Amino acid sequence: MNKNSFLSNLKWIYTVSSRFSRVDRKSKSAATSKLASLGICFGVMTLIVVMSVMNGFQLSFIDAIIDLSSYHIQAENLEQNEVDSINDLCRNTKDFLCISPFLEAQTLMTSEYGRESGAVIRAIDPECYETDKGFRDQLIMKNGYFDLEEENSIILGNKLARNLGARVGDTVNFFVLSGSSDVSLLSSERKFIVTGVFTSGYSELNSTYCYINIRDGKKYFGEKVKPVYGIKISDKDDDAAKITFLKKIFPNGKFKSWREYNKSFFGALRIEKNILLLLVALIFVVVGINIYNGMRRLVFERRNEIAIFSALGATNSNIKSIFIMRGLTTGLIGSVAGVIFGLLISVNTDFFFTAVSFVMYWLQYAFTAITSPEVLSSLSENSTYALYATIPARVFFKEVVMISLFGLASPLFASWFASKNILKLTVAEVLHDE
Repeated sequence: MNKNSFLSNLKWIYTVSSRFSRVDRKSKSAATSKLASLGICFGVMTLIVVMSVMNGFQLSFIDAIIDLSSYHIQAENLEQNEVDSINDLCRNTKDFLCISPFLEAQTLMTSEYGRESGAVIRAIDPECYETDKGFRDQLIMKNGYFDLEEENSIILGNKLARNLGARVGDTVNFFVLSGSSDVSLLSSERKFIVTGVFTSGYSELNSTYCYINIRDGKKYFGEKVKPVYGIKISDKDDDAAKITFLKKIFPNGKFKSWREYNKSFFGALRIEKNILLLLVALIFVVVGINIYNGMRRLVFERRNEIAIFSALGATNSNIKSIFIMRGLTTGLIGSVAGVIFGLLISVNTDFFFTAVSFVMYWLQYAFTAITSPEVLSSLSENSTYALYATIPARVFFKEVVMISLFGLASPLFASWFASKNILKLTVAEVLHDE
């Protein structure tokens, strides 16, 4: 078949399919087609919004963990000249961003008010607050300042500070401290002054993490504790290639990816996202079944036209393509509309959830005013919507394309299966019934 013939067939198929749509505006098939487009639109829109909010929700956790705790890559057994070489990579290439030394220990921390709490002490170089943009963005200072220059200064997570009852200027003590063999397990002399209180996107860090100067870490953790180097790269998903590259240059070094830390937590987030995607994707299955039933009805209603087309020389594949084109049009309209509305809601989640909270509150108020007016004073807006409004939705192009393809595939497959019955109809059978 040459190009002109193919285009002519396609034009004929589209013209006939459009003609069927115009003629069927008041039939049951037309109503089914409109409902199918609405269903696909709703499914695509819902999936885009749900996935965008879920991405923002999960990545706020992941970014906080990576930037404040695990880094993209952790390196051990590095000599100073090797650290300097990685620093040169960070200055001269875009693939590597920065390298920061740190020490870590666990403690039972006590405050001057007699309260205590378990904590993880991260001893860092204070300069990382300036050189590491990710660290600076994720570590949001609520009180005080990021100041670790003075000896025995400490910055606490906000929930940890609340558990201890400590504020900026108060004193805390590492009563029980892990470290090397030359460190006393118990001591009431490891006192630190709180210079700041931070918060982050991950509650676990807020309730357990605190930061001190690496100079103080070397003093209190013991001589045998060796520093670990946290390396930041430009693309966190390219960690495997970067580790392979570093191992070739520094064969004696030990390198670990961020994926190896909090593996169970990251796995749970991935499973949660996939299950949610599967559940919402069932909308397309329901829509596909409705399209299948509607197309079967349409094929039966159009049996006279099918017989005439066959008598005039149209092949079964040409006639089948008419109904597949109908399904493609239905899916295309629904998918495009769903993508537009989904993206509009995703980039304005704060306005959307605030509006939903407002509407739900007044609906509840009106219902309560009718049924139980005596409890009106106790009504308040649902705080869950306010929480959702603070989550920055993150839209990924690949996910939008995949969801759109789902919206197109559902009516296409349904139309293809429904139109298979055309092959069972003959001109003689149809005209005999007439």
